[in-house]
Amino acid sequence: MSRKPELKGWPEPKGRPELKGRAARLARLLPTGRAQAARTPFVLLVVVLLGGGLIGLLVLNSALSEGAFQLDDIQRETKNLTDEEQALQRDIDAYSAPDALQRRARELGMVPGGDPAFLGPDGKVKGVPGAAHAPLLLAPGAPATTPTPSSSTPGR
Repeated sequence: MSRKPELKGWPEPKGRPELKGRAARLARLLPTGRAQAARTPFVLLVVVLLGGGLIGLLVLNSALSEGAFQLDDIQRETKNLTDEEQALQRDIDAYSAPDALQRRARELGMVPGGDPAFLGPDGKVKGVPGAAHAPLLLAPGAPATTPTPSSSTPGR
């Protein structure tokens, strides 16, 4: 009855004091020196994989941060260009307003045209063309008025 149960595949520990009872059974479960040497490459592999994973995460995080900064710069530039486009559109709208066009035309010496005449497809003139009338010269800043044909010819 003093027979000890043997574990297959595990050698008896050598150079150790003889253990009895439960301590002996637990000691047999621990690997010997040869099994310890086989564990070293596995530990090194795990350490290398963890280190490589951490370095990979660091590189990925840096790339994402750089992309976020570039995105922020592009969004800021887009906003500035949109603001500039809107300001230019407001300028265009101000210059193309009818009163601004009329004022600029008068500054260039243009006068309103008279009654128009049209050419038909057969070459005949339709309507009676009227001459353009020069506006009265007034003080700067005063609105210019053009004489109407009925007021320019007395007796009509």
